[in-house]
Amino acid sequence: MVSTGRGLAQEPPPVSPVAFPPPFETWLEGVRTEALARGIRGEIVAQALADIQPAPQVVERDRTQAEFAFDLETYLDRRLTRETVRTADRMLVRHKALLQKVSKKYSVSPRVLVAVWGLESNFGRFAGVRPTIPALATLAYDPRRAPLFREELFQALEILNAGDVEADRLKGSWAGALGQPQFMPSTYLKYGQDFDGDGKRDIWSSHADVFASIAYYLQQHGWNSAQTWGREVKVPEGIREKVDAMPRRSEGCRAERLLTEKKPLSEWRTLGLTTAKGTPLPNASLDASLVAAGSRQYLVYGNYEALLEYNCAHSYALSIAILADRMR
Repeated sequence: MVSTGRGLAQEPPPVSPVAFPPPFETWLEGVRTEALARGIRGEIVAQALADIQPAPQVVERDRTQAEFAFDLETYLDRRLTRETVRTADRMLVRHKALLQKVSKKYSVSPRVLVAVWGLESNFGRFAGVRPTIPALATLAYDPRRAPLFREELFQALEILNAGDVEADRLKGSWAGALGQPQFMPSTYLKYGQDFDGDGKRDIWSSHADVFASIAYYLQQHGWNSAQTWGREVKVPEGIREKVDAMPRRSEGCRAERLLTEKKPLSEWRTLGLTTAKGTPLPNASLDASLVAAGSRQYLVYGNYEALLEYNCAHSYALSIAILADRMR
């Protein structure tokens, strides 16, 4: 997954004009020089950048991303299968004691932690197998998003420099996302947690560090344990056109700009919106935005926006939120 400074995968930015880079070895020598100037040890630089070449398949994956080419309602139905929910339930029980400890420290629900973990790495079964340094070097050399990935490359070298993981274990996705939470290197350095106290932030194999890192990221991006993420609602036919015409947000990533501007929950109640079961909306002092997923409509609160900070796509945030709600 790809990050643009938030937690994880974000919408692909516009393609910039092609500016042909220098020969790869010349470019790589510049990376070595800058890495040393940043204080990364010479042996780390030499080992990490030895014998690497651009990987055409990585560039191809970057050129053909299609995160937003789907029907959201269909996506949710296919993603949140009975087997996924059953597995989430089993993992919630299996890791109950650890999840409760993490939840107590960071004030994020165990169900949300399992949902993020499950959808990011298939409940720990897949954390990425591609060596991170060559993948990031390829994307940093490619002119499309060179500044973004060049910085992530230096952050990955800093991870090795800090000794959190050995070079042969620094693996992840084609775009450099690391471990079971799928953190980009800069996100790992800022939010990775050593919850098991072994001196390393091991998001590859330590459940304690994985859960704590996810929890800390959400906590630092505004997760409020006293609130829910939102709820499915009914929009009466008589006001549907009015609701559809409501102003959308003017700032933020693509997903945020699809949200309506925030309104107090009382205003949505006055408009005639109800819960999906047809009962009145709660009488709470909350601001909410509306998001559509096909024929379904959801009023979402601040915790939903914390999920968008992790990965700014409604397919992602709704999948996490609904999976967490469906767990026993």
